[in-house]
Amino acid sequence: MSTVSTSEKKRTQLFLVLSGIFISNALLAELIGVKIFSGEALFNLPGAQLNILGSKLDFNLTAGVIIWPVVFVTTDIINEYFGKEGVKKVSILTVLLILYAFLVITLVTGLPPAQFWLEVNNTDSEGRPFNIDFAFNSIYRQGLGIIIGSVVAFIISQFLDATVFHWLRRHTGSKKIWLRATGSTLVSQLIDSVVVLFVAFYFFGNWSLTQVLSVAALNYIYKFFVAIALTPLLYVAHYVIDGYLGRRATSALAKEAVN
Repeated sequence: MSTVSTSEKKRTQLFLVLSGIFISNALLAELIGVKIFSGEALFNLPGAQLNILGSKLDFNLTAGVIIWPVVFVTTDIINEYFGKEGVKKVSILTVLLILYAFLVITLVTGLPPAQFWLEVNNTDSEGRPFNIDFAFNSIYRQGLGIIIGSVVAFIISQFLDATVFHWLRRHTGSKKIWLRATGSTLVSQLIDSVVVLFVAFYFFGNWSLTQVLSVAALNYIYKFFVAIALTPLLYVAHYVIDGYLGRRATSALAKEAVN
């Protein structure tokens, strides 16, 4: 009786830890995504000027892509041990928390700033005039189109990832972790890359469809190589979880997740 109780407790703790990693990284990626950085400048290289659909683009990426791969990996691990339902539950909870975060940010950025706060922060490190309230609002407040686009893309890509992973799991059994994990990620992130830009900048913005597809292709190139590069981490995660739950327990949990 105590063994069963301990096993169930470990399963619950594992799901909580994985969910916590998933939610925190997804939420952080949404918040830091307003910063766009140069991938080439990071390595002191000139702009790539890749010719994609007639547009010459550099690797200018949202800061959210730095930690978004953690969400990819965690999604696949949750799917492996807790199935599609586990992924759907944590994904829906994440969307609700993201919307809650944006609601709080909208309310907070609308608060009138204290005069002394503006005065003590009225210059930057080089003595130039600085409006800290404007900077705060610019960083945290995102447009409605971007919020809707990111949330819609997130929920669609997560459900698609879970479905593709589950389909591949049925055909590969307990083998070929790399195939179902990488395959599901590559399919879901293709859709994610297009949907978020289409909703945010085509439907709500003024981008042309060619611009949307060009930038989406650039983002997908990055996600493609990252998904492949992170594949070994899945095996490390499986090794750690096997050690924590025990190989027999993880095998039973994985079989249950397929059903």
